[in-house]
Amino acid sequence: MELEKNYHINSLFDFYGSLLTDKQHKYIKLYYVDDYSLGEISENFNVSRQAVYDNIKRTEKTLENYEDKMGLYKNFLIRNQQTDKIIKYIKSNYQNDKFLLEMINKLEQTEEN
Repeated sequence: MELEKNYHINSLFDFYGSLLTDKQHKYIKLYYVDDYSLGEISENFNVSRQAVYDNIKRTEKTLENYEDKMGLYKNFLIRNQQTDKIIKYIKSNYQNDKFLLEMINKLEQTEEN
């Protein structure tokens, strides 16, 4: 469950991180991306652990609110699922079409990077 939450917040951060204040951005990045503890962040910013915790919780809610209003992450997931189905269909039904297979390979390489 915790791993799922971390992945979810990291994903929202990827989409909406630029909308956060500088302090929100730094705290969330350190906590979720760089895996700092609350204590390490509080030491770096000379504030209490509680202050860091409160800021992170408020920022999580802010990210969730952005997603509720804009839905960028949800739409991204839907597009990826649809794309995966299309690729599977093309690979199984157009095995001799070198152009399509080359385009799929380029798309898959782009996803890996």
